[in-house]
Amino acid sequence: EVQMMESGGGSVQAGESLRLSCTAPGFSFNHISWFRRAPGNECEMVSHMNNDGSTWYLDSVKGRFTISRDNPKNTAYLQMNSLKPEDTAVYYCAADHGLWVGVIPGIRRVCPLPSAGYWGQGTQVTVSS
Repeated sequence: EVQMMESGGGSVQAGESLRLSCTAPGFSFNHISWFRRAPGNECEMVSHMNNDGSTWYLDSVKGRFTISRDNPKNTAYLQMNSLKPEDTAVYYCAADHGLWVGVIPGIRRVCPLPSAGYWGQGTQVTVSS
């Protein structure tokens, strides 16, 4: 069974940066997404990268977050700069999930969703003001 593993979360001050990593040894994924869920909030897709390198970002993180991948290492990254308190959440990576990319008003996501692709256990990101 494939289990994605996230790392890189932590507690930082507003304006600082973190880089999240996501990998599963020996597993080559096609598409990869980062999701987050804050306490009391819904799950949202933060960023997505297809196998061809095309990307999508949540509006609130555009210009601050960058998704990337290192295929030989089977690893995806989420570089998060200029972090804000509202970025505080548990961040999940998910590979080959087949879920829709983007935001559909009125449609709620669930994360993690182990029935859809391969998910990590989540990593906490806390941003204080």
